[in-house]
Amino acid sequence: MPSSRPVPPTLVDANRLWVDSRVRALVQRRVEAPVLLRLGGPVPGGRVLELGTGRRGTGLRLALEVFGAAHADGVERYPASVAACRAAVRDLGARVDVREGDATALTLPTASYDAVFAHHVLHHTPAWRDVVREAARLLRPGGRFYSCEMTARFVDSRPLRAVSHHPADGDRPTPDGLADACRAAGLGVTGQETRLAGCWTALVATRP
Repeated sequence: MPSSRPVPPTLVDANRLWVDSRVRALVQRRVEAPVLLRLGGPVPGGRVLELGTGRRGTGLRLALEVFGAAHADGVERYPASVAACRAAVRDLGARVDVREGDATALTLPTASYDAVFAHHVLHHTPAWRDVVREAARLLRPGGRFYSCEMTARFVDSRPLRAVSHHPADGDRPTPDGLADACRAAGLGVTGQETRLAGCWTALVATRP
């Protein structure tokens, strides 16, 4: 539930400087992907979906190169980011497909993916539990939801809020809240690791 405390104001929104930066892509590949792989294992030959691809398409590459997927679809909310991501992953050919869409209400078929990835997407979304429910809906039996998140402890901190805009309702994911949302969506949490004094959490949940 939303916090009763008001979140600090955003003075300068520098989100874009980090979201699609080379540094973030490196952290995603060298730190976060190995943790998710250890918690949930690979998806050899699978069809997977990434929610919120951004402009660089790093998560799509990781799905193929690290997790062993055969095909990766991507959904991105902003048309300019869709175009940029398509250009960034053009070398991957027909193994990837990027389209515009709202992660809280996708038109994709139920039970159509072996895995759904969400790299730091939920804390940008006011109705983030709806995103978890959509991910659960799209998973085949045995399919896995992989999530990495900066949690409310960091997202709603005064230093980050000063330079980065996020939804201001005070309802950003916490480690326990994310796990509870997965269970409420019918998933079983099979692995979770929280670091940086509760500021970052990685989670894998499975569709029975």
